[in-house]
Amino acid sequence: MDPVIIVGAGPVGLTLALALARQEVPSVVLDEGPGKEEPRLARTVVLREDTAALMERLSGVPLAREGAHWAGWRALRRKQVIREVTFGDDTEPAPLHIAQHVLTGALRESLAGERLVKVAVDSRLDTIEQEPSGVTAHTRGPNGTWWRGSYLVGCDGPRSTVRKLQDIRFPGRTAVERHAVASLRAELPWTDEALLHRMPPWRTSGPSAVEVTARPLPDGVWRVDWLLPPGKDLVTPELLLARVRETLAGWTGGPTPPYELLDTGVHTVHHRLARRWRVGRVFLAGDAAHLLGALGTQGLDEGLRDAENLAWKLALAWHHGRHEALLDSYQAERRAVVAARLRAADQALPLLRGGGGLRAYVPGSARGHDALLTDGHLGRGVLGAPGAYALSPLAPRHLEGEVPVSTEPGAMVSDVRVTAEDGSFVRLRDRLGRGALLVLLVAPGTGVWDRKHWATAGIMPRLAAAVAALPHPAELLVAESYPGAAAHTVLLIRPDGHLVAALGGVRPADLYAAAEAALGGPAKAEATAGSAAK
Repeated sequence: MDPVIIVGAGPVGLTLALALARQEVPSVVLDEGPGKEEPRLARTVVLREDTAALMERLSGVPLAREGAHWAGWRALRRKQVIREVTFGDDTEPAPLHIAQHVLTGALRESLAGERLVKVAVDSRLDTIEQEPSGVTAHTRGPNGTWWRGSYLVGCDGPRSTVRKLQDIRFPGRTAVERHAVASLRAELPWTDEALLHRMPPWRTSGPSAVEVTARPLPDGVWRVDWLLPPGKDLVTPELLLARVRETLAGWTGGPTPPYELLDTGVHTVHHRLARRWRVGRVFLAGDAAHLLGALGTQGLDEGLRDAENLAWKLALAWHHGRHEALLDSYQAERRAVVAARLRAADQALPLLRGGGGLRAYVPGSARGHDALLTDGHLGRGVLGAPGAYALSPLAPRHLEGEVPVSTEPGAMVSDVRVTAEDGSFVRLRDRLGRGALLVLLVAPGTGVWDRKHWATAGIMPRLAAAVAALPHPAELLVAESYPGAAAHTVLLIRPDGHLVAALGGVRPADLYAAAEAALGGPAKAEATAGSAAK
């Protein structure tokens, strides 16, 4: 069968290629550039803990050494500390802040030794042709040629050629926010902590700064963002340097401390959402499908989740035949989650940026606004929490044996220690992304016994038989405990780590029904062109 064609060699496209390769699906990555990233320390990304783990799992690179896990977070208003968050293994997991070119470089390095992935540099897409049996793409440039694929995924950014060739509308708002950005090396009064400072007390050159954000990187480097007032005023080098000096002086409480300016830029946030994410055998992912980022929300993090969601579905269709309901679920799940994030940000913007009317003057509203912004920056709450697929078309219906656990159906499972089928202890997250369903039995006490003593005892033989009878390969794991789960609870988990169902005990019929639903219903390969959700 033909490989999957991936248009775009940014983090989302490279992640998708690696995720497909881990599931034995070949791909061709069409890179319109020369195959390397320009180092830009003013262009960084913040990844939530589970997304950072996905990147490490796929690339094999310990990204914590390449980026910075924050020790804490502070929100200030004028001179007052409004909110403080401390991160740690036993408390709240820390986001990872990393330069985008470093992340992309790690993914490229991993792809260099991957036999199932071909990266075609200097290849700019200009034509897509679809047939019931596949898709053909033409690229121009020094290596211009025709490419034949089973599916094509546009990961080619905001000005996506794939989206335009498929005539997909991309409505939304332009320049929702603008930020002046500087990357610099300096000693600040705090170390390894990110800071959100609203209404800083010092007077700035030009319009006053309403909000400044500082995020640490390794080696004493900081990315500092100043929210710019509405309008299209140019950010001159003189104005930016004045803001750097005044901000550093304000934070240190004296004259401007020594600093080294490494990179600068202007970051403009747009909010847009493609009408369709699938047209037959063509899909959109990442910035080609959505743009978001106001109030701290991280667009790349959502793009990586697009890749993770789509990879296992394409892999299943590639290996076992096209399944329209499963492929359609990509748009149904991911578009709904991103749309909810965009709605939340657009509803909060008038309140947080001074247009909230009388409610802005209610006592305590400033604290509520700072808490909302903190949640957006830290990947929590309505502005930032990972999306759940509770209303997914893949969600099972009417399971008699379903029981509640701390993870809601459709949400990402907790990363607990589990025992694998070979008796080794691993993290649950390490078993994701292999194309198989996961069945997790909660069995207190098993962790202290050799596997040979409990694998054939109690309910294990019956559960193993039920797992072997599922309509798709599944791996049986055992955990001492899982948040909110009673003993002998059985969890069915999708290849991308989202909970399908939690069952009270071994219920073969319910387990089979849940697995079948998670795969899009009874398998049937359809020869028609894919129906795109409207």
